[in-house]
Amino acid sequence: MKSNLTGKIALVTGANGGLGTHVTRALLDCGATVVGLSPNIQQSEFDHPGFIAWPAEISSAEAAKKAADGIMARLGKLDILAHLVGGFAGGKTIAETDDATFQRMFDLNLNSAFYILRAVIPQMRKAGAGCIIAIGSRAAEDPGPGAGAYSASKAALVALIRTVAAENKNAGMTANVLLPGTMDTPANRRDMPNADPATWVQPSSVASLITWLASDRGKDVNGAVIPVYGSGL
Repeated sequence: MKSNLTGKIALVTGANGGLGTHVTRALLDCGATVVGLSPNIQQSEFDHPGFIAWPAEISSAEAAKKAADGIMARLGKLDILAHLVGGFAGGKTIAETDDATFQRMFDLNLNSAFYILRAVIPQMRKAGAGCIIAIGSRAAEDPGPGAGAYSASKAALVALIRTVAAENKNAGMTANVLLPGTMDTPANRRDMPNADPATWVQPSSVASLITWLASDRGKDVNGAVIPVYGSGL
């Protein structure tokens, strides 16, 4: 049964990415108004009256606050944050990893989350309601060789979201993090041409879980770290 999100305002960061496209469409299909945030997003990317393109960065505290304040000024509230921004770099051991790569993983996978969370949480607390869902990675709990910076940044994201859940559980808010395995996106197919995508996680499955958590049916789930590993366990 489709989740009912009619009347809800959702902010999706990375809305036109490999996962973001599915999440944005799923939220729209459930009746939400969706603000799709990405540096180069365009209104024409989602042909739906409930979609609002919001070209913006959240790579700094100032940029994230500006985006959140602008959304609040236009729409008056924010019910759902689906934070999907992230990136991957790997292939080297910890001993071989350079400073720039290590810092880039934390900028993409942790700092961006911190900035947008700090920008939206006060508004949600003031409203007495809010649902936050972030995308982590299986590597946060099951790290492998050659991806130490990525795994560490995603593990830190898990701790951040669980802290948000604990700090705001009495404010009508929930915060949860999903840990997908390799997802079947165009980028992953391009980067891993010899892998079997039949065992990968379908983005539509992650999107369905996000809409469920954002609905009234998911209101009792808070501080959860949810594995979504696909059939190739």
